[in-house]
Amino acid sequence: MSAPSADSARAALEALRSEISKAVVGQDATVTGLVVALLCRGHVLLEGVPGVAKTLLVRALAATLELDTKRVQFTPDLMPSDVTGSLIYDNRTTEFSFQPGPVFTNLLLADEINRTPPKTQASLLEAMEERQVTVEGTARKLPDPFLVAATQNPVEYEGTYPLPEAQLDRFLLKLQVSLPSREEEIKVLSRHAEGFDPRDLTAAGVRRVAGPAELDAARAAVAKTSVSPEVAGYVVDICRATRESPSLSLGASPRGATALLSTARAWAWLTGRDYVTPDDVKALALPTLRHRLQLRPEAEMEGVTADSVISSLLAHVPVPR
Repeated sequence: MSAPSADSARAALEALRSEISKAVVGQDATVTGLVVALLCRGHVLLEGVPGVAKTLLVRALAATLELDTKRVQFTPDLMPSDVTGSLIYDNRTTEFSFQPGPVFTNLLLADEINRTPPKTQASLLEAMEERQVTVEGTARKLPDPFLVAATQNPVEYEGTYPLPEAQLDRFLLKLQVSLPSREEEIKVLSRHAEGFDPRDLTAAGVRRVAGPAELDAARAAVAKTSVSPEVAGYVVDICRATRESPSLSLGASPRGATALLSTARAWAWLTGRDYVTPDDVKALALPTLRHRLQLRPEAEMEGVTADSVISSLLAHVPVPR
């Protein structure tokens, strides 16, 4: 079979939204963010209160792309080897063999990642950055595509271990999964009253609409999306402005700038263009930068948020014409 064209790949990825909506009501922005992360080979931090379908969203995405997915419930007693895998002694062969952990998958749902100690959180760093796992000196490649979708609860901090800045910076996007509107919540209840089972996506009619071939074609097309020097300068100006903001003790790093450029390119391609505009940069600035910033304690006490700082900077940084 011939490789799909860029247009057919875009159409397939656009069909994801309507296909996932058979299982998840609303959350279009979150679905788009996950697709952008797949196109950029990035990872996503999903933040939302319990019960807003974060797990169901990732499972539905995997079903529409026909990708392998695994879920790890992060707990205080979880060990790094429970994530990456370990060497197991085989009595029959009298040798050690590697038993892969759940990280060897396409979509890894790291549920409540901030409930496990830093040692176990760090076990994901190599996997997220290098796309490999090293056990006893041997590096083992992870499958492609590979995406970590980590969830955390924004309201309950007792017994949690906040992610360090170095690990937060490894996430391409931080998406806030919001509560549904009244109309959307009524639709959720109506579906359950009609017998919807969130554990059976096949019965809900969720089907494959794209796959690795479409993802490869889409990634190749995104890589050809042009970026003018003026837009590149605009991205740099935004990130440099975060480092100079009096409300922040830590601004966006150069990795943050490259991440913003990557997500803006993916968004531009998804919307049907082969070039990036300043509006594309603005559209992805919040989810790409919000988790890379650290507020000063005094600003936090005054109710300032990372989102409000970014929005203020976007309003003041000169936009190229």
